[in-house]
Amino acid sequence: MTTDVEPEAAPDAPTRSSLDTAAARNLATTTKSAPQMQAITSRWLLRVLPWVETKGGTYRVNRRLTHIVGDGRVEFVQDGSDVRVIPAELGELAFLRGYSDGEVLTQLAGRCVQRDFRVGEVLVERGTPAEQLHLIAHGRIRRTSVGQYDDEVTVDVLTDGDRFGDDALLDADAGWDSTAVAETAGTLLTLSRADFAAVLAAAPSLQAHLQEFGSRPGRPQNGHGEAEIALSAGHTGEPALPSTFVDYDPKPREYELSVAQTILRVHTRVADLYNGPMNQLEEQLKLTIQALRERQEYELVNNREFGLLHNADFKQRVQTHSGPPTPDDLDELLSRRRDSRVFLAHPRAIAAIGREFNARGIYPNHVDLGGQQVPAWRGVPILPCNKIPVTKENTSSILVMRTGEDNQGVVGLHQTGLPEEYEPGLSVRFMGIDEKAVTSYLVSTYYSAAVLVPDALGVLENVQVARRPD
Repeated sequence: MTTDVEPEAAPDAPTRSSLDTAAARNLATTTKSAPQMQAITSRWLLRVLPWVETKGGTYRVNRRLTHIVGDGRVEFVQDGSDVRVIPAELGELAFLRGYSDGEVLTQLAGRCVQRDFRVGEVLVERGTPAEQLHLIAHGRIRRTSVGQYDDEVTVDVLTDGDRFGDDALLDADAGWDSTAVAETAGTLLTLSRADFAAVLAAAPSLQAHLQEFGSRPGRPQNGHGEAEIALSAGHTGEPALPSTFVDYDPKPREYELSVAQTILRVHTRVADLYNGPMNQLEEQLKLTIQALRERQEYELVNNREFGLLHNADFKQRVQTHSGPPTPDDLDELLSRRRDSRVFLAHPRAIAAIGREFNARGIYPNHVDLGGQQVPAWRGVPILPCNKIPVTKENTSSILVMRTGEDNQGVVGLHQTGLPEEYEPGLSVRFMGIDEKAVTSYLVSTYYSAAVLVPDALGVLENVQVARRPD
């Protein structure tokens, strides 16, 4: 026998007196934001560089002929990351001093091979045969040997413009009497004994010179290594005035515009059906152009041909005194050039600057730059640029530069008036519709940068950005 049991009454559910919001959303129009992009940065470098119109796609930097022979240091020519020794500078070698056959010196310079070295790399080892001359373009190298009591002693420390291994070219039995270890990363050029012998065998003038070691004076030069301009001042009467001319670099540096490109694809169905309230092509272009501009700034800093880090003159590269960026380090950067306009540093380097300043009780002022307050040192703005790399050793670089063509500074290069130009120096060109109904657009921007004179750009290298332990 079964008994029907009535179920217990459910708790009273709230009774709605109006339309539920979840249901109402089916009839509502959603308010949407434009597509967002996290990778957009301030791109201060693109904003502070004066941009020079570059017709023909090439910009030539004409300079006065500059090099000093007789100061004991070898000088080099930089072309992006490529380094060449100035042929006449081989006259700094004792056995080539006074030798004036430019063709033979050019052959010797052409046989010098570039070698980039790392921190801690052993370049030569004591007791091994010496078969190469080493010319230091940039970096610091310590030479060590064994002292009187069998302990390791430092023979000398070599830097930019120094050399070692002169005897290796003339003495077939030469050996290294010290070990050379790189204390910083850098670049040197090597000339092997075999290459020197090949040039010597075909150059009677060099053979005769090596027997005589003659000496000839060169044209007078000013303190910056430029050919002296003969002048006369303070004279009275009618004395004969000196005549002169300004000598130019016979092989000026040329910068060709580089390009960043991508192909943007949009399906015609998307553009036809989903073009409101926002234009799909316009939104796609906005994000694509932002990415191209980010890449453009990265290349202006890091490109091995025209990037600022690779085109800073070796004489304008400064090492920190103790690792972190101190006020003294920034002052040394400023003292090497006139009219510095801006510092550029990775945000972590700027934080390190702040820590070092605060530790000394120094609080830098701020300056107005385009309506924005930015930190400054000695009145020069310190701007962030995350395109400056930070190494795995937590070191970075700080750039300082003078800008403007009239000020013989650093300039950006671009060309405007491009076909189907969308922004100055950037074009968006229709490429057609393929068999899958996908529309393609070629997005291109052309750019480069030029350092008009060497002291327009300086770099503080090996800046320690890690926080010191408390």
